[in-house]
Amino acid sequence: MNGAAWRKSSYSNQEGGNCVEVADGFRGAVVPVRDSKAPQGPALCFEGAAWAAFIGELKAGHHRP
Repeated sequence: MNGAAWRKSSYSNQEGGNCVEVADGFRGAVVPVRDSKAPQGPALCFEGAAWAAFIGELKAGHHRP
């Protein structure tokens, strides 16, 4: 993931809460995701369609108990 252009979640703030970063533009429709508080740590890679479905569920509010 060296040289990846990471972007923070739009829900991130400057207080260092629970935030993720996503890197765009990887071949094979892979979406790398990492913890913004540990940028040198590991990244999880998701298939693009699975990531899009996850984000769609979040936007629809299905993540609330």
